[in-house]
Amino acid sequence: MNTKLFTLLIASLTISVAHADPRSPHHLSSKESNIEAVSNLPLNEPQLSSLSVLVLDQDNGQALYQKNIDIQTPIASITKLMTAMVILDAHQPMDEDITISPQDVDYLRHSSSRLAVGTTLSRGELLHLALIASENRAAYALARNYPGGIRLFINAMNNKARALNMRHTTFEDPTGLSSNNRSTAEDLAKMVEAAAHYPQIRDITTTGSYEISRPAVVRVKHRHKKEWRHIVRRVEFHNTNRLVRNENWSIGLSKTGFINEAGHCLVMQAKIARKEVIIVLLDAGKYARVADAERIKTWLEHQAPTTVAFKLDGRFQRHPSSAYAKN
Repeated sequence: MNTKLFTLLIASLTISVAHADPRSPHHLSSKESNIEAVSNLPLNEPQLSSLSVLVLDQDNGQALYQKNIDIQTPIASITKLMTAMVILDAHQPMDEDITISPQDVDYLRHSSSRLAVGTTLSRGELLHLALIASENRAAYALARNYPGGIRLFINAMNNKARALNMRHTTFEDPTGLSSNNRSTAEDLAKMVEAAAHYPQIRDITTTGSYEISRPAVVRVKHRHKKEWRHIVRRVEFHNTNRLVRNENWSIGLSKTGFINEAGHCLVMQAKIARKEVIIVLLDAGKYARVADAERIKTWLEHQAPTTVAFKLDGRFQRHPSSAYAKN
């Protein structure tokens, strides 16, 4: 074959292959090129089972990860963060005694309680139990003793939500037992941010356990007779979020919640990889909320320090940062 003709043939075939190769940059559109560029990054986003998820960089408000953040859903005892803020905003004395009454009993879901009717505790003790152990009777008793009573307390909760620009949030009761207490992950991040400005809420919600003293009457049996004695019994309550007792976590604020309609929920403010973040997990399985939180922590700790890939409306864009975001 003519040497010149052979050279031209080889050149033609090389050009054709280059244009046909889907990996060739000449073959890709700008959108596809962006996708390919991001695909070479270590995305490995956490696979989370919670229905709604939001992870925010607290310093700049940047969404590091988001999933269904605008779905309005029941929020269960996450409600109690708002209850605590309204209580603290009223500046009532924390050492004032409040007695648990029949009004404080849950007749809607018949949830259990370790606070018997007639138990008298200080407002401060009840606030601890409402936030640490998610005690519904404690939360309701606090609201019932608000200036103006329960009705004005609910109004104050909704007014506070509006002041925080929580546009998709409504409250119907102070405990979260009502499925009409509804919000979104986006709104709850605002509530966590606000609650984090209350030192009492930060301190209480990150306490692993809390003890109260309550009087009790016990029967003592002797050989020939029985008698009743009055004693003081110590009762210990544990934080419903076991992560606050985990030394691998640095948690600044925490609250869990559960009713059937809401699933298992968790909100936290924490420091991960030298970054202050807010985490909102809504409608997860029984163990999934903690598992999802652990996956988020691991994911953030392994992010490249200089590159972030944002997935926005099906398009990838490059941004200088230290994490990834997902719709």
